[in-house]
Amino acid sequence: MAQTQAIEAPLTTHATFVTLTVTPGQESRVKEVLGDIGGLIKTVAFRDAQARFSLTVGIGARVWDGCTGLPRPKDLRPFKEIKGAKHTAPSTPGDLIFHIRADRRDLCFEFERHLLTQLGDAVSLIDEVVGFRYFDARDLLGFVDGTANPVGAGIHDSTLVTEAEDGECVGGAYLVTQKYLHDLPGWNKLKTEDQEAIIGRTKIDNVELPDQGDQDQKPHKQLSTIVDDEGNEYDILRDNMPFGSPGKGEYGTFFIGYSRRLWVIEEMLKRMFVGVPEGKHDRILDYSKAVTGNTFFVPSAEMLAKIG
Repeated sequence: MAQTQAIEAPLTTHATFVTLTVTPGQESRVKEVLGDIGGLIKTVAFRDAQARFSLTVGIGARVWDGCTGLPRPKDLRPFKEIKGAKHTAPSTPGDLIFHIRADRRDLCFEFERHLLTQLGDAVSLIDEVVGFRYFDARDLLGFVDGTANPVGAGIHDSTLVTEAEDGECVGGAYLVTQKYLHDLPGWNKLKTEDQEAIIGRTKIDNVELPDQGDQDQKPHKQLSTIVDDEGNEYDILRDNMPFGSPGKGEYGTFFIGYSRRLWVIEEMLKRMFVGVPEGKHDRILDYSKAVTGNTFFVPSAEMLAKIG
């Protein structure tokens, strides 16, 4: 199997998500930086080997050809807006995503500083989110996040493209990101049992609640579970992180999902925003608004090395 990027890296106490667009005509400069990204990773990670520093970089459809010179992933396409009766998952600009992780905030900072210095005016910053681990891996709504993530060998089975699916992109993964802003005051007005009914799990001990019937408004847990007609369940790897600023009244979650099958995440979001049945959306969206939406492909480490 191709050497992968650090998709399976464990949850750290800090993460930074940097979304960029590429300046037209500057693709060759970006290509040069991407090709040598491994050297920059080593430069920063060497400062503290115990801090679990890692990086994954994703590249969008608009710039894939010009910035990589590599075969195009078969299913790579821009994020398509999903419009439900009440809520919308917007599609927003974004050509590159850098998912920076470590147990030290200064290492994330240092890597981002060097990265943006090297890229210079070849890129424009679209969004920068500084995330943090919140207690026992909870989101700011108070619930444990990522419980359904695959573990062990299931991580690679769920996230990495295989030879049978795309022989040119083995070991890579599709990546979808969304930035959600929470109406925390409104959420906190709900009773705990009402919050649990929306999420589909108990709040304190994170136990699954029974699924709802076909015509009922389903909880987030049920809508975000993808099962085909034969009963096969398809997992994705979520590395979501909370972020916020109480002084600004800003509270949010940065959703970041890795999968070997892009359609799985697309179907999950369709179920959330459009609803199952149609019109019965995920009620978490009444308190969490999606303000960005992007799709990328995360090439394997071997593919990245070929870019240079």
